[in-house]
Amino acid sequence: MTRITTLKIINPESRAMALDVIDKVYLQEKNWIQSAQQEIPEDIATNKSFSWFLAKINNRPVGVLRIFYDPPLEFPPDFKITLNNNIDLEKIAKTCRFVEIGRFMILPRYRHNMLIALRLMRIALKEVVERDYTHFITDVTEGELHSPFRFHTKILGFEVVGTHLHGELNYSCTRMILTLDILKAYQRLKARKNRLYWNLTEGIRGVLEQKLVTR
Repeated sequence: MTRITTLKIINPESRAMALDVIDKVYLQEKNWIQSAQQEIPEDIATNKSFSWFLAKINNRPVGVLRIFYDPPLEFPPDFKITLNNNIDLEKIAKTCRFVEIGRFMILPRYRHNMLIALRLMRIALKEVVERDYTHFITDVTEGELHSPFRFHTKILGFEVVGTHLHGELNYSCTRMILTLDILKAYQRLKARKNRLYWNLTEGIRGVLEQKLVTR
């Protein structure tokens, strides 16, 4: 029987499991980084800026997701960023609380199992909502083989706010900058009440409903 579990990375054992996934996907498969060891800080248990999450199947590590709280919304000049008309991220940040969602990866042999991605997203979403953040920001490539661009925009409702040519990872594709209003996305999913809605919001629907009332 296949059993999917997710957990927050808070100790050396879970960190080592996550680093193994990062090494296999981001280093060996995609060559996007120089070293997996540098990805997750050793002080991850007390680090307030980042949360890392691990997915396992029958106790075997298969997926990883990172959350970066209050990311700087000023991009380095060498990123060559272009924002859409009327988009001012600094101005938006004055009324919204952003987290960056990234380092989202699943081992190749398990990518057909959508539940792994949903469980990682659910555990991350729970922490983000409980910490009272309101928006996600991320960047993805539209043309990369395993890009989640279509899922993010067509299904979840992420909005494209700009592009940049360079970034942290070692690849040459143009990055699309996306943002997501969490409560707006929740309402979008709630209207459909499909499998995605039930899986992604399990355990936090009450909190989200309360936030809708007080928004």
